[in-house]
This record gives sequence, structure tokens and C-alpha cells, in this order.
Amino acid sequence: MPTVSVDKALFLDGLGNQYTTEEFDELCFQFGIELDDDTTEEVKGTDERPQLKIDIPANRYDLLCFEGILRALRVFLGKQEPPRYRLTQPKELVTMNMTPDTARIRPYFAGAILRNIRFTPESYANFIDLQDKLHQNLARRRTLVSMGTHDLDTIEAPFTYEALAPESFRFAPLNRTEEYNGKELMELYESDHHLGRYLHIIRDSPVYPIIFDKQRRVMSMPPIINSNHSKITLETKNVFLDVTALDKTKLDIVTNILVAMFSEYCDEPFTVEPIRVVYPDGHEEVTPNLDSRRTSVRVSYVNRCTGLQHNAEEIARLLGRMGHIAQPGSEDEVVVDVPVTRPDILHECDLMEDVAVAHGFDNLPKTFPTTNAVGAPLPINKLSDIVRHECAYAGWTEALPLILCSHDENFRFMNRKDDKTTAIVLGNPKTAEFQVVRTSLIPGLLKTIRENKKQALPLQVFEVSDVAFKDPTETQRMARNERHVGAVYCNKSAGFEVVHGLLDKLMLTLTIPRIDRNDTSAKVGYYLKEAEDATFFPGRAAAIYLRRSVEEMRGSSALDNLSSLRHALDGNSDLQIGTLGVLHPEVLQHFEIGYPCSALEFNLETLL
Repeated sequence: MPTVSVDKALFLDGLGNQYTTEEFDELCFQFGIELDDDTTEEVKGTDERPQLKIDIPANRYDLLCFEGILRALRVFLGKQEPPRYRLTQPKELVTMNMTPDTARIRPYFAGAILRNIRFTPESYANFIDLQDKLHQNLARRRTLVSMGTHDLDTIEAPFTYEALAPESFRFAPLNRTEEYNGKELMELYESDHHLGRYLHIIRDSPVYPIIFDKQRRVMSMPPIINSNHSKITLETKNVFLDVTALDKTKLDIVTNILVAMFSEYCDEPFTVEPIRVVYPDGHEEVTPNLDSRRTSVRVSYVNRCTGLQHNAEEIARLLGRMGHIAQPGSEDEVVVDVPVTRPDILHECDLMEDVAVAHGFDNLPKTFPTTNAVGAPLPINKLSDIVRHECAYAGWTEALPLILCSHDENFRFMNRKDDKTTAIVLGNPKTAEFQVVRTSLIPGLLKTIRENKKQALPLQVFEVSDVAFKDPTETQRMARNERHVGAVYCNKSAGFEVVHGLLDKLMLTLTIPRIDRNDTSAKVGYYLKEAEDATFFPGRAAAIYLRRSVEEMRGSSALDNLSSLRHALDGNSDLQIGTLGVLHPEVLQHFEIGYPCSALEFNLETLL
């Protein structure tokens, strides 16, 4: 959830009530947001102003700034009517002409003008902060959408949006006087803490997006940097907004949110001057479109979901508290005009939720369910708890590592090769430590031992949790989870017999006997077989096999596992469910562990 910091004194003055921290926390709860922190005590005795830090739902882009939260709460409290956003009708629209090459890099454009706007230091800071939050959240770090703001009085229309070779233009970027071309800007900002993270978006492209005014003065090189020539200041009166994007829907949302939030500072509040965008194929669009979206919600649906007995008039009133323009349409229908600031309203259920919020979740009637059900743990969870308790009873310590790990930890550190078909890779990892979903429990256990090297030996840790694999047979998820048991023993000697003993103890508890692998009369049991695995020391590794009769496996959840199904159909029910052995010294070196270790891991789901 994004967190928005607002000036406490200004915010409470805007609400028209000096709430205590507890009272404001309750107000936030009733509205569906959360007060994370009140810094009044922290800044006491300093020059800093107290802040209220408010957690916002990820889909409420209209609440990502001071103005949005204040406006929504004032409407919720009945202190102001929902604003009606509208476009002005200038004598001549400012025009943005697009060239065909823009389709190669960022093909969509939208813009708007905030005329006669008056910034204060606080509102100016909020304006910049909202852009940053939209860039980070909805715009996915500027990859999908980026926006720039310009002092309209320093540039001349019509404007042109082009895509040019990096060496073919020069301009002075924001807060600099020296001019650079596109390639030089990439080198300049390579080590910049803020802008360096965005360079990859266009760096390898043969053309860079660039926006010129009528005099061929550069205004912006989206999504990286604006020109210093057209930068906005506290004295700026007319703001030109440019928005470029790869996604048309997100383009419209970003444009509408930004102009709707700050149009209240214009001489004529909540008005926006549109611009004309001329696309390369000749068709034109006027942006932004601030028209509300008309939909409806059934009274019977709202009452059925919430347990209320409201009529259409009452539901319309409650929707008005949430910023909608609503009126009864018929006995069982409420017609709703959803404002452009609420792109999160996608379905009738979203309007039903707004009615419940406005009514108060605490005030919803409490009823017994119409059906009786007895809760019970899933079989795999019940089995996991049994195994977890037995490991603890045997003197092992449970660890809970993260399910995400680095690619190296999952493969190279374990002397394993990535076949590109096993691990689920994150498309946009935040750090190198969270690149893949783990396919084994052992790396996390070894990291736990590494961070506890100062503890007295022996260290014996275990985990009973999920790993994940790519699985194209899962048509919807394309992946599956498996519940595994993992354990690592670290001491001055390897202690293979210790992890072997833990395996025997768990199997004994689960009434699975140990059998001779050559004994064909044994229908159920487990046995070990020497194995070669690069993770383990040569000659010190064993595979764990489970034998179950085909008849017993039919109808068993073990058949949910593809390998089990394949073996069952072949008439061979000896399944390799895991491995144990002495870890290879290279593996221990990768994890910075100076003592020998033995490890055990097997698939718990095959035992069901």
C-alpha cells in the first residue's frame, strides 16, 4: 500500500476539525484508509512540522496526494459536494503534432493545460510528489507512462512530438545550463541515484522520444528528463502537461488524475483547458476527457450483499458520500455517474462496496450464514503440522526463510544448472536477492545457518513449506506449488547419520516402513539408493524412493503430481521423492559456511 505524508496542521484545518490522533485514526478506518503514523511526538522540539502518514489502497490513485485525500474526506463527511470537473472552451486549442517514428518507442500522447494556477510551496511540493507516486505505481517506474510539466509562458505552440536519433538533438536538461545530446545524457545520468534507474527504458532504442515547441526548442525527452528552459516554478501561472505512454488506458488515467487533483488551484476551480493531439495517420483527439462514466447498480444487489434494507434514494445518498453523482433511476436501480478520478470502479460490486463503506462496516447487520459448515485443515496442512512437530520434538529448530531468493542461490550456489523450464522468474525484481521463486528449501536453510554462525554447534534447522515450479499443464497458473520438508545439520563432522535418523523418525511417525528395494513382495515403504547429485559430495548422496501399489495410488492425491501419475500408469510405483547427503564443499563455500553439513529434502505431498 502506498503511503502519503500530509502536513498535519494544514490537513486538519482543511477538514475543519482538530481531531485527536485516535479520532483521526477512526475516521480513516471508517473511510477505508489507515493512519500509519503521527509524527507529532517525534518532531517535538525541532523545526519540523508534524506529519500524518496515511496508507492508501493500491487501486485508489485519487488518494495519492494531500489534495485527493482531503477532498475525499470532506465529501465523505458532507462538508462539500463532489466536484464536477469540466473542460474550458478556448478560442483556439493548443496543438501537439506527432510524427510516425513515435510509434517505434512511445506511441500514445495526451496533454492538458492548467490556466491561471496559483501554487504555494506546499501545493507545489504536492504536485511534484503526486507525479512521482504515479510514476512509481501506476506507470510501473515510467515504463508504461511518463509525464512532464512545463511553464507554458516560456514555450510557443504548436508543439511537435518526434522520435529522433540520440545524436540529432541537443538541449540543457532540468537544473543545468550546459547542452547535451541524447547519448551524452545517458552517460551523464548513469550514476544519478534518481534518474539512473530509468535510462534502460530508451537507452538501447535507435530513436529517442523528444518534444519540441514551435521554435524547435526542446521541452522534454520522455521518460527521462525535462528541459531546463521550460521548467515550472512557484511563480508559474500556466502549466502545460505532457504525458507519453505505451498503454492508452493508463495514459488516460494518469492524465485525468493529475489535472483533476490540482485544477482546484486554478482561478476557476476544477476547470482544465484541453489540447488537440494530431496522430501520424491524421486522426485527432482532444485530451483530456473529463466526462464522467455512467453506469448503474441494482438496489436488490446492494441489499443482498450487505444485508441492508435501503431504497434507491438512500443508496444514491451513500454513493454521493463516496464522490459519485447518483440518483434513483427506478425502484430497483440507481444511476451513477462515476467521476474520472475513480478508475477503480469496474463492476457493480465496486459500487456496492462504496455503499457499505459510506454506511459503515461497523453498522452492517450481523447475521448467521444460511449454510452450516465445519472447518477443517487441508490434508497437506495437517500432515505438515505433524511433521513439523516431530522435527521439533527431535531437537531441531524451525526456520522460516523467504520464498524468494536470488538466481545464484537457487542454482549456481547449489552447483545446479538452470534449464530455463523449472524456476519461476520475477519479471521486475526489486533487488538481486528476490529474482526467482525457490525450487528447493536447502538454500534458505543454509542462509539461516550462515547468519547464525556465532551460535554454538551443532546447528540443526528444518523447514516445512512450499516450493514452486513452472508447469505448462496448469493452463491458468502455468505453475504449481509443492510442499517439501527440508533439514540441514551443521557440526564439526558432517553428521550424515543425523539427517538419516531424522528421515527414519519421520517415516516411522507416518507409519511408512523401510523396505529392501529388491523385495518385490513389499507393497508400501521407502528405501534409499545411491545417487549422483552435484549439490552433494561424490559418493555421499542418496535418493529417497517411495513405493506404493498402483491400486493404493488410484484416487490418492499423490496422483496430482505428474511424476506420480506417469509412474502409476507405467505400473512402476517406485517414486523418487527426495535426496539426502553430505553437502559439497563448494556449496558450503558459496554460502560462507566453514563447517561440514548434511542436508535432507523430500516432497511431502507424495505421502498423502
